[in-house]
Amino acid sequence: MLDDRSLSAAATRSPDEYRDCHDRRDASATPDGMWLLRSGRFSLLVDRRQLFGALLLAVLLVGASLAYLCFGEKPLSPGKIWAVFNGQGAMLDTFVVEQLRLPRLLAALASGAAFGLSGCLMQTLARNRLATPGIIGIDNGATAFAVASVVGMGLSLAPSAMALTGAATAAALTFGLAAGGGAKGGAKGYRFIVAGIGVGAIFAAVTQLILSRAAIDAANAAYPWTVGSLNSRPAGAVVVLAIGLALLTPVALWLSRSLSLMRFSDAVALGLGTPLRRRRLQVLVVSVALTALAVSVAGPVGMVGLLGPEIARHLCGNRQVPLIGAALAGAAVMVLADLAGRLMLAPLELPVGIVTAVVGGPWLLWILIRR
Repeated sequence: MLDDRSLSAAATRSPDEYRDCHDRRDASATPDGMWLLRSGRFSLLVDRRQLFGALLLAVLLVGASLAYLCFGEKPLSPGKIWAVFNGQGAMLDTFVVEQLRLPRLLAALASGAAFGLSGCLMQTLARNRLATPGIIGIDNGATAFAVASVVGMGLSLAPSAMALTGAATAAALTFGLAAGGGAKGGAKGYRFIVAGIGVGAIFAAVTQLILSRAAIDAANAAYPWTVGSLNSRPAGAVVVLAIGLALLTPVALWLSRSLSLMRFSDAVALGLGTPLRRRRLQVLVVSVALTALAVSVAGPVGMVGLLGPEIARHLCGNRQVPLIGAALAGAAVMVLADLAGRLMLAPLELPVGIVTAVVGGPWLLWILIRR
């Protein structure tokens, strides 16, 4: 209650005093662990742990990228790498970096970031840490259509376009089957996971059937899309993936507030003003597009979609959906896994999909058995 004395005191305050009082109230209302950034009429709350986690992942990614360029059958020092980028490197060093390692590194960075971001979106949409594009069948759908484009129609039809079609088909089947069983939104509970596993198994069988009836040369050309590999990736597919990632990442960040609310029950999210049906469709479209573009470059390396978000949550916390952290962690996992595949059995090379499966398998078991 305000008495006459407090009203008269308020009436004598200057505009500057009002502004100072408002700023003190905003500062005291800032949640713990957050920074309030203000510029004129605009303000932004920044999660300190998420910011520091993203910076740590960025540093890790830079270090992994430098190691990727330095190590191989011909080791190069960081000084030689720098000389190559300055245009002063030796001819052989320039060839190794610019023609062999750098294009493959760019493919690893883009595909890993797309897998990590897509996995984080799908897990939040389904409210399940196991609902990654690889586990629920989207990877297998994209792979089956990409293999069909290579084996059945030749390379004239871009595998990236066919991969997008296959990913969309697998996602529609999975969500349709889950929703048909009465799950709200078609994306909740273990029914969603089981439906995705079944759809993925069907598309995996289709892929094997196509390869078994293909000529040996066509089957060899399609083989990288079945296990996941970054060796000799088409430059056009990498460019398309980079453009798609640049366009879809801001869309995902725009959806981040709704994603944070979608982690609660439908009643809570609707009560806070989230249009669930429209947001779910938007998140699904972004996740499917990212997965399809990544599969068209690297093949079905779905474990990155599981490892990236998990690493990001441990470093960035769970207060907000760590989209940037998941993308950075996914890129780092892809770069390190491909580097390990090149070095472990050199001169033989392990495809990156096999390396991530060896690492991601125990991680998946740990997620299942932990309390």
